[in-house]
Amino acid sequence: MSTSEKPHILVTAPWYQAAMDELPNFFTVHRLDTASDPDALLADVREKIVGLAGSHDMKINGALMDKLPNLKVVSNFGVGYDNVDVEAATAHGLKVGNTPDVLNDCVADLALGLVLATCRKIPQADRYVRDGKWESVGNMAFTTRVHHRKVGILGLGRIGQEIADRCAGFKMEIGYHTRSKRDVPYTYYPSLLEMAQDVEILIAIVPGGAATKHIINREILDALGPQGVLINVARGSVVDEQALIEALRDGRLGAAGLDVFEAEPKVPQALRDMPDRTVLQPHQASATHDTRMAMGRMVIDNLRAAIDERPMPSQVN
Repeated sequence: MSTSEKPHILVTAPWYQAAMDELPNFFTVHRLDTASDPDALLADVREKIVGLAGSHDMKINGALMDKLPNLKVVSNFGVGYDNVDVEAATAHGLKVGNTPDVLNDCVADLALGLVLATCRKIPQADRYVRDGKWESVGNMAFTTRVHHRKVGILGLGRIGQEIADRCAGFKMEIGYHTRSKRDVPYTYYPSLLEMAQDVEILIAIVPGGAATKHIINREILDALGPQGVLINVARGSVVDEQALIEALRDGRLGAAGLDVFEAEPKVPQALRDMPDRTVLQPHQASATHDTRMAMGRMVIDNLRAAIDERPMPSQVN
């Protein structure tokens, strides 16, 4: 590679387009996600690629890393990086970057939006008005309050803390469950089950992966109870989706506000068919233009830093 040639990177999956449009300013870009023959592309550029830029839409595993002998860095679009085999990357001597912090506020905003929408039945009320029922039937059935309710936050990392701050603004009684107690003015529950038994609203904001798969199961949902509300802005894998469907259908759980699903973008028809008990979103908690551009630029900054052998803005291994 000549000294004037830009470093070659491989895009494995698309992310925010306006940020991707800036990639050619710094790199020679190859698109695995749009290649008509991905294997041929890999064979052609394997010696040149020094960076991977991807997102949750495609797994980045050791087999792919094996095909790129000069790879230095994997830069992932998203605070979550369960689509990247970090252990394999470390074994290959690769740095792995993600995009935390810049999306904290937007995710927390949507979490509270889901709490309000689910408890106050905002989407259902909108349909009630549009369908003419206010005029023809009369006032809609009453809903439940948000202020002063007991909320439990599963995961009190950066985003979890932002959610807690917003809950405090609604005068809510805040509890949390993490692996260890934090120095915060909230009630700590060493057991998720204990917290679910004690709170009225459970908000999930933990990473995905094997350690948290189906951590919210039938036992937890039953502990929340028929008046309980589940909000998931974490990963779909965190909740046993079939158990959730059954709990909602049987009335063992009051309602759910969901931004993520186990096999997204496929959403179970059973959840769609319960509009009075569910508020559903298309995994858009961080999907604002400002946040996605900031995330995209962090992907670029992580790539540039690692390739230049400088400290990355956000390295996870």
